[in-house]
Amino acid sequence: MRKTAIEANCVRPISKLPHGDMEVSLNIIIKDPVLGGTVKAIASKSQAHRLLISSALSDSPVELICTESSEDIEATARCLKGLGAHIVKTDVGFHITPISTAPRSASLDCGESGSTLRFMLPIACALGVNAAFYSSGRLPQRPLSPLYEELIAHGCSLSEQGTVPLRCAGQLKHGRYTISGGISSQFISGLLFALPLLSGDSVLEVTGHIESRSYIDLTLSALSKFNINIPEQNSSFLIDGNQKYISPEKAVVEGDWSNAAFWLCAGAISHKPVTCTGLNHDSRQGDRAISELLREFGANVEIDEDSITVCCGSLTGMEIDARHIPDLVPVLAAVASVSKGRTLIKNAGRLRFKESDRLKTVEETLKTLGADIRQTDDGLIISGKERLRGGRISSFGDHRIAMSAAIIAGRCLEPVIITGAEAVNKSYPSFFDDYISLGGSVQMLQ
Repeated sequence: MRKTAIEANCVRPISKLPHGDMEVSLNIIIKDPVLGGTVKAIASKSQAHRLLISSALSDSPVELICTESSEDIEATARCLKGLGAHIVKTDVGFHITPISTAPRSASLDCGESGSTLRFMLPIACALGVNAAFYSSGRLPQRPLSPLYEELIAHGCSLSEQGTVPLRCAGQLKHGRYTISGGISSQFISGLLFALPLLSGDSVLEVTGHIESRSYIDLTLSALSKFNINIPEQNSSFLIDGNQKYISPEKAVVEGDWSNAAFWLCAGAISHKPVTCTGLNHDSRQGDRAISELLREFGANVEIDEDSITVCCGSLTGMEIDARHIPDLVPVLAAVASVSKGRTLIKNAGRLRFKESDRLKTVEETLKTLGADIRQTDDGLIISGKERLRGGRISSFGDHRIAMSAAIIAGRCLEPVIITGAEAVNKSYPSFFDDYISLGGSVQMLQ
């Protein structure tokens, strides 16, 4: 597993300590922006969650190739260990020995990972484990309804939402489940992992429009690798009970389009091209839409077999429907802030329930740096400028805010100072190492 460099001008990744231990805040200054070059995409966090879970539920060990980890991936691995899996880090990823017998009770630390909590809660209920879920940051306040009510309706008891720890008990029962598709695709994915484990058949009906459909497709793809077959009929998933997760012996986590997007956007606003390698253009990750979105902005985009190269063009604002690509909004807003004309980002209301209220924090971050931006109920309106001013901003404890601020530093007249820059550890601990490898200068402030 890749380790970050320790250099005088490099930010050292710092893991947050769980349950009340003092956290170290890291403040950095960026004087020189990304200048161009080539960087390899890190392993997909979204796919890593799904393959780790499937591996832990399978019938025999799995070698998971996952060349980078992060706080969120570690949270999922930690919870799976708590449920009885044996997970060992290797030079290239993880060796997973599956759960043979789940414990009667478990204490599970989700950190700040929403995916971990929303995936692991229905799994613990399906395994009949009395579990205490610990969480930190904004995670206890992030919504669990209607998943919460569906688990209670099907045989489980849960403590009040927002409590830490969140406790579950009882045995989940098969049957008919109904979930709104407009709140979080993670609720649907969590049930797709859990319901095949039950003794009888279930139907999972999704009502309304499905947000972030690509993430559900990513879950179904991971399940299929482990011989779990879930047909879809109209708006329902038909889930046979008593299915067995069958180990493929080896699984590979593909490159992460969500995090590659930061480098591709850096290429779009700089004068030298940036190439990101290790990307699957046929991926089910919805954020691969970044290549087409940057092309629509006016950037020059070249696609090769497993890479993409982006360099600056004549950028012009546009309308962006963020319904299926919410994670791209912070860095797309940064690009829009230096694009000619007006950009409207809509259908992004779910961003208010992320690690920060991302509509509010994106607005505050870019406005502090000199952008013309305002939030709406479900999006952002941005009028682009040639350059931003620069200045001092907070990460708000949000990895995507910290990384977006680092990228837009490339078009700021003055240095950009980011307080709480350790937030990148949540998804991309080596972010600032890669930033430096592309010509940027990052220095720690005492």
